[in-house]
Amino acid sequence: MASPDSWTGVVSDSHCGLKHSKASAAAAKCVEKCVAGGGKYVFVAGGKLYQVEPQEKFTGMGGKDVTVTGTMEGNKITAESVEAAASQ
Repeated sequence: MASPDSWTGVVSDSHCGLKHSKASAAAAKCVEKCVAGGGKYVFVAGGKLYQVEPQEKFTGMGGKDVTVTGTMEGNKITAESVEAAASQ
């Protein structure tokens, strides 16, 4: 098993994708609405889009800057933890 890494970026959704590459209140509202409508959480970091599992770890984090710790395989991150990113 690979050791966990961490990445900082923004939680978006599968409908809007890279559109929410910057955190904002408007992005948070949109992401949560899209997920409630059947979309899935995704993670945007470094201009790239990653699929994320388990989805429930991302609940309430839509449109926010977060740090994800876990393992990456291809373009999928399996998260061990998702936390609000430290302020810059």
